[in-house]
Amino acid sequence: FKMSSVRVQLRVCRTCSARRLWPRTKRHLHTDTATFQRLIEVGRLEAVKTEEYQPGQFFLHRAFGYRGVVLFSWKARLYDRDRHGGNLKPTGQDRDTAVYEQLKTLKPENLTYYQALVDNRDCPFIRSQPEAITYLAEDNNLFLYSVAGLDYASHEDVLPYTPSEQDPFRHDLFQQLLASTGNQDGTLEYVPRDTLVKAWQEKNYSWLELTDVHRETTHGVRVTVIPFYLGYKPSHQPSNKSIIHWWRYSIRLENLTGEKIQLRYRQWRIYGQSGSLETVNGRGVVGQEPFLSTRQPVFQYSSHVSLQSPSGHMWGSFRMERQDGRTFDVRVPPFTLASESNSNSNNNNKKKPD
Repeated sequence: FKMSSVRVQLRVCRTCSARRLWPRTKRHLHTDTATFQRLIEVGRLEAVKTEEYQPGQFFLHRAFGYRGVVLFSWKARLYDRDRHGGNLKPTGQDRDTAVYEQLKTLKPENLTYYQALVDNRDCPFIRSQPEAITYLAEDNNLFLYSVAGLDYASHEDVLPYTPSEQDPFRHDLFQQLLASTGNQDGTLEYVPRDTLVKAWQEKNYSWLELTDVHRETTHGVRVTVIPFYLGYKPSHQPSNKSIIHWWRYSIRLENLTGEKIQLRYRQWRIYGQSGSLETVNGRGVVGQEPFLSTRQPVFQYSSHVSLQSPSGHMWGSFRMERQDGRTFDVRVPPFTLASESNSNSNNNNKKKPD
């Protein structure tokens, strides 16, 4: 929809996260009326900006509809194979070689991403995994820890708004990281506390940092991949003294076809620095076989992979099924698994990726 005035009030349906302008749109109905919940007014839309949003900016996510607030931003490198005509045609070993060569020649462009908190009230209703922001603790175990209600939003996903609720945001970290100040017009503005810059951003920057984003569209389905290096730990197996490197990667699928499709299978190709190549197959992703429809065209999830090598590459495909039973494959753009380690250990995958 077009946003031309900051006075337009916006309401969000808690059942399907649909956004509606009010009073221009006065009704929002579901085909299943038993699941209908009332629309609630959350605030007034602001004009979309071309410049970066500042910490404390409230927004609605364009794809998922959740209420978020900006913590800080990054300039990520976007490798857009659609824009640069980088789609790969070869198959088999020829494609494996082409993937490696393309990663070295594709020209990136800068894109702003935001680390954001997600309102706890919206988490049950979004098709994303904001609870899946994980990291390695600084101790001698291999456990992955999780921080609830965090997400990464691109600049184009941000719909800024001014809250009208007395309780504008609910998250355990909200009051710890942001402080309210009053404006002359009576509205509240939220600015970063010292804890956001020192105790949060600087301390956790290494596992929060977002650097590369990879995007490719196949048969009307756009796949976006964001990899994160989490760190490394020594193996706990007595017979194996190697170092294990961990990465988290976020996958976002967007259905641009206008028809209902379902993700059935995944296939991954994992290339290690030592030259090894492994293929991993499985049903669905993270235990799900999600539908992508016109009403809910986007799905996002996160998973992890570990290597006994400080670097590697991954790429793959998703097998999608149409309503008439026909299937087609959607490419996952190749992305680099990079680290700052100079270790020269051999590659060995430790976790089956989703």
